[in-house]
Amino acid sequence: MQLRFAGISLLLSLMFSLSASGQAKPAVVKLPEIEKILTTKSDKIQVINFWATWCGPCVKEMPLIENVGKKRSDVRISLVSLDLDLDPKPEKVFKFVERKGIQSTVLILDEQDPNSWIDKIEKAWSGSLPATIVINTNTGKRAFVERELKEGELESMIDSVK
Repeated sequence: MQLRFAGISLLLSLMFSLSASGQAKPAVVKLPEIEKILTTKSDKIQVINFWATWCGPCVKEMPLIENVGKKRSDVRISLVSLDLDLDPKPEKVFKFVERKGIQSTVLILDEQDPNSWIDKIEKAWSGSLPATIVINTNTGKRAFVERELKEGELESMIDSVK
């Protein structure tokens, strides 16, 4: 039991350690941590956006997602980077988050072979980026989109799962 608590403490400290600018430093995580976000009951609507620094539409929609996170106290934004699939060094993501001043929780997924885990996240997901899942974990209602979000779309997705 003590070992399990130590592991949870380590994960939390990694997820919430602060960078020099005051924002949380991205944590490198495995698939079970993402699955917990999708399944753990919460009073907040979970918004999970899958992105990469090399994905133009991902970078373009990020300010929209960040603004929703700042405006709405009823949501929790998790930005899940898939950069490690092409580059095993997370420093690129750390620098990107710092440079862009991202305030949302950023997780870096450390899983190889996306075809082996994508269906565990969302059955309708082909694997293209960006991809966004909005889920009300209390009711199980979900909304999913596999393209760049436009102004107002994320808010509509959130409202649709309430």
